[in-house]
Amino acid sequence: MGTGARSWLERGSEAMAWLNAPMIINEATVDEGHALADVHARAFEAAWTGGEVEALLRQDGVFGVVARRAGPFSQRRPIGFILVRTAADEAEVLTVAVHPGYRRRGVARRLMEYALRSLYHDRIAALFLEVDAGNEAALALYRRLGFREVGKRLGYYRTEAGERSTALVMRCELR
Repeated sequence: MGTGARSWLERGSEAMAWLNAPMIINEATVDEGHALADVHARAFEAAWTGGEVEALLRQDGVFGVVARRAGPFSQRRPIGFILVRTAADEAEVLTVAVHPGYRRRGVARRLMEYALRSLYHDRIAALFLEVDAGNEAALALYRRLGFREVGKRLGYYRTEAGERSTALVMRCELR
């Protein structure tokens, strides 16, 4: 085998190890707004700007949790995040975004579990979220985490084709 083929195979193996590396989960900081907005833009058609994410993270009662690839510090770019707002003893998920290249790898589950543990620790009674009724993967995850449908918002989301879709309002009891 020539050295060109060998180096390509080696690079391929390194890339696969890099993609399958463990995740680091920690709280988001305001200065990460633009990096989180980049993930959001890759995950959703109606993307938030870095300024919008930063403004949310500056609000009282809002916190973010970020998933990153483990590895050298320079490669720890966000691969997913969640933003949550608390008020009194309730909270709502503002968004959960996972880079398309990292979906179906447990990123959203790990983010949700981290947020749920934090909210439970803070004695929050319930967490609400809205999810597109057609997003079967997200619905399955939320149901596994204990969320139950409590309402609907007809025409809440706009699809890529410009059509409107229904949002399901879900609630998870934390007490």
